[in-house]
Amino acid sequence: MGKTILITGAGSGFGRGAAIELARRGHRVIAGVLNDEQAADLRASEPGLIVEKLDITNDADLAKVDAWELDVLIANAAIGQTGPLSLIPLERLRRVFEINVFATVAMTQRVALAMRQRRRGRIIIVSSIGGVRAGLGSGPYTMTKHAIQAFGTALRAELAAFDVDVCLINPGPYATGFNDRMANDPGPWFDPNTAAPEDVAVMEGLRQRITVGQLDPADVIKRYVELAEAERTDPVNFVPADILERMAAKR
Repeated sequence: MGKTILITGAGSGFGRGAAIELARRGHRVIAGVLNDEQAADLRASEPGLIVEKLDITNDADLAKVDAWELDVLIANAAIGQTGPLSLIPLERLRRVFEINVFATVAMTQRVALAMRQRRRGRIIIVSSIGGVRAGLGSGPYTMTKHAIQAFGTALRAELAAFDVDVCLINPGPYATGFNDRMANDPGPWFDPNTAAPEDVAVMEGLRQRITVGQLDPADVIKRYVELAEAERTDPVNFVPADILERMAAKR
């Protein structure tokens, strides 16, 4: 029997791929996207999808969730941000936290309250390998994913008493374009032509680390599907499963 599944950030990357695959497997999938262009592309790719504008920082968009009786939430929406932590403007860092942490929590709370009342449901929170590892240049992004890692871990323990399952998925470096955008464009506040050589070296090292040798995103999309359909889940799900060992071997 198909499930009703909401995926945030479904306009691109893992979220888009998972939305299409889950719909093709017979689930009722609500794909949350940011704009009309993403919506049109998704509808053309998979007519079976329910596509909704869903900016998780927008209160009016968030209120839509209350009308959907969800079996599964995949909290996938996020933005990337790189750059030296000693230089990044605080307002830019706050924006990353607003989307990746506070808006994600706000969305998840609304869904969790309904699931608690029904005493069933699953919440899949998309973290990252950056949720357990932080490196040069990736601090602005990995700080938010460390927070999400703690959120998901604590929420799993809390909601178990209500028979609501919570798990985390932690992808490594996959070729969706997300890593490339994050590594190559920290924003206008960082100018490599005027930055200190040490800071330029940090950003170049980051580019080599997260954009070279990226993996096939189909593996992560498959894991999203498996977690949405599983009878039970593990608390943390690394993709690939041996990503920590791979990273250690590169040192």
